[in-house]
Amino acid sequence: MANIDYSFENSIPIGPLKIAALDSCKDFAKKVDDYIVSFRQHDAEALAQRQSMLDFRGYDSKSYLLDFSCPRFGSGEAKCVLKESVRGSDIFAMVDVTNYSLTYQLCGEVNHMSPDNHYQDLKRLIGSCRGARRVNVVMPFLYEGRQHKRNRRESLDCALALEELIDMGVSNIITFDAHDPRVQNAIPLNGFDNFFPTYQFLKALVKEVKDFKLDNDHLMIISPDEGAMSRAVYFSNILGVDMGMFYKRRDYTKVINGRNPIVAHEFLGSNVEGKDVLVIDDMISSGESMIDVARKLKALHAKRIFLYSTFGLFTNGMEKFDEAYKEGLFYRVLTTNLVYQTPELLSREYYISCDMSKYIALLIDTLNHDASVSDLLDPYERIHRFLDRYKNGQV
Repeated sequence: MANIDYSFENSIPIGPLKIAALDSCKDFAKKVDDYIVSFRQHDAEALAQRQSMLDFRGYDSKSYLLDFSCPRFGSGEAKCVLKESVRGSDIFAMVDVTNYSLTYQLCGEVNHMSPDNHYQDLKRLIGSCRGARRVNVVMPFLYEGRQHKRNRRESLDCALALEELIDMGVSNIITFDAHDPRVQNAIPLNGFDNFFPTYQFLKALVKEVKDFKLDNDHLMIISPDEGAMSRAVYFSNILGVDMGMFYKRRDYTKVINGRNPIVAHEFLGSNVEGKDVLVIDDMISSGESMIDVARKLKALHAKRIFLYSTFGLFTNGMEKFDEAYKEGLFYRVLTTNLVYQTPELLSREYYISCDMSKYIALLIDTLNHDASVSDLLDPYERIHRFLDRYKNGQV
């Protein structure tokens, strides 16, 4: 594979590869498909050694995207229709449960698709793949991942969904930056891999911000709450810089929009004055917490504030971020393209998108060869090679 550290000279695919991308992530899946096509076309030497085995398996293909659709009836009900055979194939079903831009007709009314709708379409797809050798699910934003534990008399939706997928015959579930990775305890004997976009984030940041300095004199990592501590600790250890954290004081006598309102953010950490600051979390939902943290850091005389999150949902729109940017509360916002990105978000001058399509292509290609993903799961070595190049002025 050109420019890739992974090759499969001693393994063959478990079955012909098929990427089954639901409409929620068609464009992203096309990028993933293009990378896999490029990987395999340039792996000429390995192909030549295994040509007799791989000719009939469709290894070197012009596209690995599965042709199917999920049409709906006028009542809003739906079905999945495969337009080609999947017998003996290794299926990778891709879904973005957060993509609300898609609509469907319900009794003449236009409805936007919710996470529940996307999840049902995923189950329809899995149910139609009879005869497939294996079915894997690539779900970057874990469905119901925020409902991962029981505090009162309430449902455990994420655990139930994982058990349901396994009961349907899914072999591996691939997700990113799960809100609480311990939810995998619901399916302890099955494949569940939780990946982090640390490497891709650092590459995008250094590429887009030319004067960014990765050292303890100029940079500090901040966790916006106690839930993001592990991410901040990982970043600070890899980069060799200090970290701090905020903790949320909440009013537990009230429940607004399903949660206890935040009274204040309190800071714990060393001096941030004059330093660039990375505020790291798994998701930006409404963004109120991130903006409040940025305001507190500015009051502590931080230099430039970078708001980073794996998933940028921006559920209340971009207006508050626009106002905060004009106010000078932050310098850049970075999220991945693992979930739907609105045209409004992509047009903002302060926004940096971290492309994850190549990484997912590597994951799919590796799993299709039934090879280990441990090196991809922990990017420690790749990050340090990148940092060495950065220090030598090669980045």
